[in-house]
Amino acid sequence: MTATEVSPSRADTPRPTRSRRRRTRPPRTFEQANRRLKWAMLAPALLFVGLMIVFPLAFTLDLSLTDAFGAVNADKSHIGLRNFADALGDARRFWPAVRRTIVFTVGAVVLETVLGLALAMLMRKPFRGMRWVRTVLIIPLLATPVAIGILWLLILDPTNGIANHLLAGLGLPRQEFLGSVGQSLPTLMLIDVWQWTPMMTLLLLAGLTTLPEEPEEAALVDGANAWQRFRYVVLPMLGPTLATALVLRAVDALKTFDILYATKGAGGGSDFEAETLNVYAYGLTFDYQEYGMAAAVLVLFTLFIIGVVVLLRRRGRGGRKNA
Repeated sequence: MTATEVSPSRADTPRPTRSRRRRTRPPRTFEQANRRLKWAMLAPALLFVGLMIVFPLAFTLDLSLTDAFGAVNADKSHIGLRNFADALGDARRFWPAVRRTIVFTVGAVVLETVLGLALAMLMRKPFRGMRWVRTVLIIPLLATPVAIGILWLLILDPTNGIANHLLAGLGLPRQEFLGSVGQSLPTLMLIDVWQWTPMMTLLLLAGLTTLPEEPEEAALVDGANAWQRFRYVVLPMLGPTLATALVLRAVDALKTFDILYATKGAGGGSDFEAETLNVYAYGLTFDYQEYGMAAAVLVLFTLFIIGVVVLLRRRGRGGRKNA
């Protein structure tokens, strides 16, 4: 038998078939499915909130580039950055309003932080009547800012106010308080401190209750006194909570309007002594109907707030790294 007869022909040999391997996806884990479900459930709310944020910002930015006056829907033309140039060149109203905004915010927030931290440290350990103290502490937070402004306007009335009667009883001279050009802004800062110090106290007290006790006990064993334990142990551990409280309160203080308008009225007083950027923008909008200029001031104010938040967050991160 020859070799040709033994070996099968190429045509008779079956061709190897290439099996198509299907790319099978690994089964989803419970965490992946839960994550996708979470985003699917949150998507409508996030979309709604995003639209509610983006649309007003875009409308305000577009309005700031126009000469809108008298009515928002009136005929207007785009004038570029002229409103921003006019606002930044206004040394009579804009820059004094910026200065008052910074002074009011820094003064109020620093006092509220110091007093809030002191009260939080005092209430850190449980004592008899602590629930009543906390209840009394949050009373200023229950009323609206307008009601608080009217209340303090009556208390600080130069003629019939309780404050001047108390000063007279102590043999001290009467004060003008909100009726004085020089005393208006410091008085408003003290009113803000009275209202918002309880919030800082509660925030810092919540942070103090979460701190571990072992580092402070170790410092006590090493002979550290109360101030050293607070300065080198408690305060560095409280840094993240303190930074968050500062950012929240600073942003809120920058936007203060209710108390200022309820006590001093339009323009922040006869000599604009309490006019911050919020009050200034309100006056441009509803008193003078300069909508384009008011929108430009609000855009600058928004950028100013964003800059403050970024600065505070960087300071907070730098403090935590140094600690």
